[in-house]
Amino acid sequence: LIHSAAPAADAQDAKQLYEKSCNSCHGPSGKGDGPASKMLKPPAADFGTVLKGKADADIAKIIKEGGKALGKSPLMPAFGSKLSDEQINSLVQLVKGFSSK
Repeated sequence: LIHSAAPAADAQDAKQLYEKSCNSCHGPSGKGDGPASKMLKPPAADFGTVLKGKADADIAKIIKEGGKALGKSPLMPAFGSKLSDEQINSLVQLVKGFSSK
């Protein structure tokens, strides 16, 4: 019974992490339309388009190392020193859900 509650808890934790760390740029539904995105050049990525066909490891790498490390926008910060691998993996699953909507 405890095990079955874990995925729901992970999803809730991921949602809170997203709201705290990602929402201001990527927006509530991952479309790149967060309030800070208007000031970014280039604007934040729309997960619905940029994540299609991407492997979990690729998504985790950009969250962990930031955009600059992967030839993407240097404005995408690295979260590897702030988030655990487990937290990053839960964010990967959350943002992948945006690309399927």
